[in-house]
Amino acid sequence: MTLWQAEPLPLFQTPEWARLIGVFDLETTGVDVERDRIVTAHVGVLDVDGNVIDARVWLADPGIEIPAGAAAIHGITTERARADGAPAPRVVAEVVEALAALFAAGIPVVAYNAPYDFSLLKNEAVRHGVAPIHAPSPVIDPLVVDKTYDTYRRGKRTLSVVAEHYAVPLESAHEACADAVAAGRLALALAEKFGPWMPQTLDELHTRQIAWARAQAASLTEYFVKIGRLDAAAPPLDGAWPIR
Repeated sequence: MTLWQAEPLPLFQTPEWARLIGVFDLETTGVDVERDRIVTAHVGVLDVDGNVIDARVWLADPGIEIPAGAAAIHGITTERARADGAPAPRVVAEVVEALAALFAAGIPVVAYNAPYDFSLLKNEAVRHGVAPIHAPSPVIDPLVVDKTYDTYRRGKRTLSVVAEHYAVPLESAHEACADAVAAGRLALALAEKFGPWMPQTLDELHTRQIAWARAQAASLTEYFVKIGRLDAAAPPLDGAWPIR
């Protein structure tokens, strides 16, 4: 006798793109995407269950002093970077090559607060004579997606806080490897929770995030003006995504 089993409803299936994702994160000398430099980088691939199936990690000699504040966050001192790091031009070229290969294969790359990492990488590429990625795509930014589907949740939206909210483990925060993998698993958790309402194709999801990020920046600008953190005559926050 054949037992009848219900077919899974399409409404509750996770998006097709969640089957294989790339992950990307940088740790740097500071937060200025135009002037600061790469110290460590991670580019990897996760399967639908969040398992790491491929990964590359780089330690660079940025060619400048690593400020004590930055070293305190990611643990890499100037001395260690100079002793063990590869030349910055080589690291930048290899990171760009690894990301370009994922994009060429149609694999989405997850980056938390994507404009920071992709913009800094672009400026590093220009600095070192490497052909930059001017329009990274397809990209998935869990920060933008989380703000869109859980807009009114109170509290910070840092990677560690949002990962904890979705029960995604994050050990050794502010290490490129740990942050990249956690961001990827967070993207998968978001796909599982909000899949029925999310765009099912990568192209549409990428395009929607451009609009979502712009709207979020406009809303944050309005809020900052209201509380006096930003002058009403000042330029609005930059909502360009996934690169500036």
